[in-house]
Amino acid sequence: MSGHRVTVVVITHNRRAELHRTLGMLAALPERPPVIVVDNGSSDGTAAMVRRCFPQMTLIPAQHNLGAVARNLAVRRVTTCYVAFCDDDTWWEPGSLATAADALDRHRDVAAVTARIVVEPGGQDDPITGELACSPLPGRPGLPGPVLLSFLAGASVLRCQAFREAGGFSARLWLGGEEELLAADLVTRGYLLCYLPSATVHHQASKLRDPARRRWLGIRNTLWFTWLRRPPGAALRRTAELAVTVPRDRVSAAAFGTAIAGLPWVLRERKPLPPRVEAQMRLLDGPRRASRARRYVG
Repeated sequence: MSGHRVTVVVITHNRRAELHRTLGMLAALPERPPVIVVDNGSSDGTAAMVRRCFPQMTLIPAQHNLGAVARNLAVRRVTTCYVAFCDDDTWWEPGSLATAADALDRHRDVAAVTARIVVEPGGQDDPITGELACSPLPGRPGLPGPVLLSFLAGASVLRCQAFREAGGFSARLWLGGEEELLAADLVTRGYLLCYLPSATVHHQASKLRDPARRRWLGIRNTLWFTWLRRPPGAALRRTAELAVTVPRDRVSAAAFGTAIAGLPWVLRERKPLPPRVEAQMRLLDGPRRASRARRYVG
C-alpha cells in the first residue's frame, strides 16, 4: 500500500469548508496515506475543525501565514520516502498516489512527478496539462512521462530526500510560483522531473482568493527567479517580456517595484544555472510565451 510510501501534506489558510471537503476525499483514499495539515494561522476555526473531524490526521498549527514554507515544516515530520503535496482546493484520485509511488520506485533519479489535473466541477482537463504532455525537453526511453523543468505543488509527489537536499521552498518567495526555484535547484543537482498522466488530481478552485494579490506574487517571484538563476541576456529578455505583457496597472507596477527592491539580496544569492540546465530552459522559452495557462491576469 502506498500509505507506507507516501505522506500527503496539505497547507491551508481560512478555507475551513473547502479543507473539510479535501480532507474527506483524502481520508477515503484506498491507499490510506498519512496526512499532515499545516494551518497557516487561520482565524475561521480551521484548526478546531481538523481536530474534531479528522483526529487521525496530524495538525501543525502555525501562528501566522507561512505560505509555501509551511510545507517545509510538514516534511520535517514525514517518515515515508515520498510526499504528495495537496492544496485545500485539490484532492488526489483513488489509486493515483500508488501510481506515483510506483513511478518513483522505478526511477531513482526522478525527484518529482506531476499528475494530470482535472478541473471541477465539470471534469475538464486543466489547460496546463496539454502543455505538460507536450514538453519539448529530451528524456531517456522508459521514463514515466515527459520531462519537465518545474512541477505544480498542489498536484505532485516528490522524493523526500531530494526535497531536503535542495532545501525545500524558499522563504523569500513565500507563495506564488514558488515551485520554479526549487525545481531548478533539483534539476541542477541531477534529478529529473516528469509529468505522470496516469495519476490524477482534481482541482475545484477556491472562491476565497485574491486574484490581484496572486498576480502580484506571481510577477514578483517570476522576476526574482529569473534574476537569481538565468544568465544576464536571458534575464533581461524575460524581464522585458514581462514588462510588455502584464496588465498595465497598479498591481503590476507594485510587483515590479517590490522585485526591484529585493535586488540587493538577489545579487548576493544569485547562482546561475549550469549550462546544461540553461539549455533546457531555453527550449521552454517559446512555449511559455505562447502558453494560455501562464498569463498574469486578474
